Amino acid sequence: MDIRQFVELSLGRWRSQRSAHHLAFTHFEQVKSTIDIVPLKKEDQEVIDLCKSYDIDANFASNPFRMSWQGESDWDDESTFEGTTILIPIPDENNPRTGRLLRDQGYAETIPSIGRYHFQEDGTFVLLTEYERATAEEKIWFVTPNFRLRVSLIKTSEGTGVVTASFSSEIRDLSVS
Repeated sequence: MDIRQFVELSLGRWRSQRSAHHLAFTHFEQVKSTIDIVPLKKEDQEVIDLCKSYDIDANFASNPFRMSWQGESDWDDESTFEGTTILIPIPDENNPRTGRLLRDQGYAETIPSIGRYHFQEDGTFVLLTEYERATAEEKIWFVTPNFRLRVSLIKTSEGTGVVTASFSSEIRDLSVS
């Protein structure tokens, strides 16, 4: 698997069920959400602008996309949320199975971020992102083309302790074209 195949397989609407353990709060959370992943073009102004913010030529981008989500949490009665982010893979020149992933909004902290990704031999996508106060490790793999699993760890900035651990199962919504 390479980033082009991974993004193409990820496009569409997904129904997600996530279980998260917030170790710092000794709290367990269940989250149900809808995730929409749509392709962008290298020529889109938002892709060009995000690449420029990292001094990267947008021509090096591979399969940029936008991910939007809406969900609800059992954290409390009014725990609904939504968001959107632009993601731009920049594959390494000599190895299409590794690269950088630019985001206009990060996962662990809602600031622009750049992570390093690679694919394991079994096709699992692994993303490591260092933030100011935390480090995120995400793994996503496809069980079938319409069913994928995701594991996320948020670690302390030193990487020595786990703050949050989550597991998600995501099913493609085939009623949406």
